[in-house]
Amino acid sequence: MNQTTRFAIRFASCAVLMTLLAGSAAAQLGRQQALLEANTATEQQLAALPGLSATLAKQIIERRPLASIRELNDLLSPSLNKDQLQELYGKLFIHINLNSASKEEMLLIPGMGNRMVHEFEEYRPYKSLAQFRKEIGKYVDEKEVARLEQYVFVPVNLNTASEEDILSIPGMGRRMLREFKEYRPYDNIEKFRKEIGKYVNAKEVARLERYVTLQ
Repeated sequence: MNQTTRFAIRFASCAVLMTLLAGSAAAQLGRQQALLEANTATEQQLAALPGLSATLAKQIIERRPLASIRELNDLLSPSLNKDQLQELYGKLFIHINLNSASKEEMLLIPGMGNRMVHEFEEYRPYKSLAQFRKEIGKYVDEKEVARLEQYVFVPVNLNTASEEDILSIPGMGRRMLREFKEYRPYDNIEKFRKEIGKYVNAKEVARLERYVTLQ
């Protein structure tokens, strides 16, 4: 292999790597490590989780879509103690908005303490997950940043978000992606509710709305 060929291969490899890094930085939902989303997990997956009986799994399915991790926590708290909930939330969660989540919601993330809540809040508003990784990486190592990232998202702009960004919304498929894009530009959030409400009920519109912004 001559020098020119080696250079071309190296250049192409770097280009691919940069593309992948750019995509992961742009995606609005934190990179997942087998963390299940309560609104999209199957009943079988739910029933296999620690602390979740078949009855609780059915209750989650019946109540979906759940609007937030608080709603899930309210549903489960009568049946599971704090330690059981923390173990469960290591495997199941409803992602929180980095820019608007309450302290109470943040503290439901396993291993989260008041100090880290303060750091999460200090750097608001987050424009991207790349910003989150940079700022929180000042306090914990890369492995812990990656673990925390699973639980969060940064809303994407309805009018400019890429297909990749939109498809990272839990439960989003190609059909709904098409509907999101069809009604651009959105002048206000009421238009989003009206148009997407043609395809799903009001609770699902509200769930999807959590992941988007017009700012």
